[in-house]
Amino acid sequence: MTRYGPAIILLAAGKSERFYACGAAQHKLEAELCGKRVLERTLDAVQQSALTWYQVQPNGSAAGMGDSIRRGVLATQQAQGWLILPADLPLVQTETLLRVAKALRDDTVIVPRYCAQNGHPVAFGRHYLPQLTALSGEMGGRDVVEHARQCGQLINIEVDDIGIVLDIDTPGDLQTATEVYLEREGRKDRNAVIKAGGT
Repeated sequence: MTRYGPAIILLAAGKSERFYACGAAQHKLEAELCGKRVLERTLDAVQQSALTWYQVQPNGSAAGMGDSIRRGVLATQQAQGWLILPADLPLVQTETLLRVAKALRDDTVIVPRYCAQNGHPVAFGRHYLPQLTALSGEMGGRDVVEHARQCGQLINIEVDDIGIVLDIDTPGDLQTATEVYLEREGRKDRNAVIKAGGT
């Protein structure tokens, strides 16, 4: 019998209202971040994880987070759990996705944290399938997370990944993400030089 691992649900059905309200001329997921669209950068991390994934796209009907989560979970019901990842987190690291997936159990909810801030992906074990497929509107999985907390099934994982909290809602957020990306890539380059010099 085939056993499926957890699936990443990539939420990309939002209307980008705050981004447009700030004067932007395009959807935030189409905005460029150092040569790639925001959505492409998030997808890079997802695809490099080698986990099953499903992208929830606009379908002309309700587009609240709860609706999107329900659609994504219904499309991947064979999975052993679900990592809920908004598509506007272009700096999330593949390593973080894998850590969250590895920690997930059927009856747990995993919330990663960076510097005392809760982030994404929030992961739900298969036990929560009925609750996730009953979601609707804008509330998302907040009530499911709270229920898990009350039952002692909520697990927080501390990660060194600012990408889990750096979502793109405004052009200012995009500028911040650009600065963080350039600093992070510069640090990688410096580390590569140091490593090469030591071999």
